[in-house]
Amino acid sequence: MGMMSDFQPPRGSVDISRKNLKVRRWIVLIVLVVFAGGSLLFLSGGFRFSLEAREIPVEVTAPLLRSPEPVYEEIKNTVPAGSSITALLGEYFTAQEIHNLNLQSRDIFPFTKICAEQPYRILTRDGEFSSFIYEIDAEEQLVISREADHIHMERQPIIYDVATELVQGTIKNSLFNAIAKINESPELAYVLADIFGWDINFIHDLRVGDTFQALVEKRYREGVFRGYGKVLAAEFVNQKTTFKAIRFRDGDQKASFYNEKGENLRKAFLKAPLSFTRISSGFTLHRFHPILKSWKSHPAIDYVAPVGTPIKTVGDGSIHRIGYTKANGNFIEVRHSNGYATIYLHMKGFARGVKKGTRVSQGQVIGYLGGTGMATGPHLCFRMRRNGAPVNPTKIKAPASKSVSQQNMDKFQALAAPLLAQLDENRPLTQVAKLDLLSSPDQSQ
Repeated sequence: MGMMSDFQPPRGSVDISRKNLKVRRWIVLIVLVVFAGGSLLFLSGGFRFSLEAREIPVEVTAPLLRSPEPVYEEIKNTVPAGSSITALLGEYFTAQEIHNLNLQSRDIFPFTKICAEQPYRILTRDGEFSSFIYEIDAEEQLVISREADHIHMERQPIIYDVATELVQGTIKNSLFNAIAKINESPELAYVLADIFGWDINFIHDLRVGDTFQALVEKRYREGVFRGYGKVLAAEFVNQKTTFKAIRFRDGDQKASFYNEKGENLRKAFLKAPLSFTRISSGFTLHRFHPILKSWKSHPAIDYVAPVGTPIKTVGDGSIHRIGYTKANGNFIEVRHSNGYATIYLHMKGFARGVKKGTRVSQGQVIGYLGGTGMATGPHLCFRMRRNGAPVNPTKIKAPASKSVSQQNMDKFQALAAPLLAQLDENRPLTQVAKLDLLSSPDQSQ
């Protein structure tokens, strides 16, 4: 009892308890005040608390959908005989569209001129018409294309890959065989004959051992040989006489061939009206007629060739007479300048568009070889007159066309020099070598 009454807690500990109690009371009071103020603000709309759960947006990348690749198709063919634009394109155009195409084509390329056996292509995309390409000739093509609701039509040049090559050969019996020997196309024989046809008669002037060479453009499409382009220069050695030709355009004039002196190879008359054939009867004033069985004059040259061989007028002029007689068969007489006239007899038929009064150009086809009239077989009887008197076509010295003009002579010589240097180089005659002519002066069409 005494012990309990004697016990007295330390004074300091009582004071600390009291202080802690006061602090706690202040803390409680402050919390109550803050809570009360917050409640008032919440009730008055001062604070808005969202009780809804918020979703965090997640970016989802959709898989890329690729459009299917378009399907292209190309139809290649040649125009069938008797075909029409409706037969060719009726599957892709309505009757009204075909009618509109016909109207549109009149000023571009009339569909009536579409020829059988000419190549054409039709391009489609996903089965729908894209374009129609028709080859008019070796230089141009007609292109019809559809873009949305618009149909476009135009003529376009045919684009070729061009390689310039040196072609050389030797005559053993004919130019045709010499060309075939070096694996070239017969077309090149005609080209060379046209170039040198004023100086060389390829029917009876050629001799074994004659040589030729030419710098010629070869044209390719998709890697396939499609014919010859321009002959830049050529040389023909005939009976030890050398003839050279350089292609040149003198100012605004049409391109022509000139020799190394700038003299024009073109003459008033070709040496012959046929490129390749043989002479069966020459010019004579005393010949036994095989049908009349009597001696008569034959002031003409008879050329034998297959029926249908094209006959060319030897000079510029106009058709003075055209028709048929019992003796001459189908015939044409062409009047030229300086009183000259040429007559072509026993023809199978005439070229399209040829009639009396028609102007014709040198080398133009006017008809085809036949055997009409008093003829023992297919041949052309060719006659030439001057002021009404007969002259021997093989003996005539025809005047040449104009030489290169003085104002363009320097340009011609600059062009000719590297080309002639190529021809003068000593190469095997059967060699065909590609040339790099990029350093040569350019020449226009």
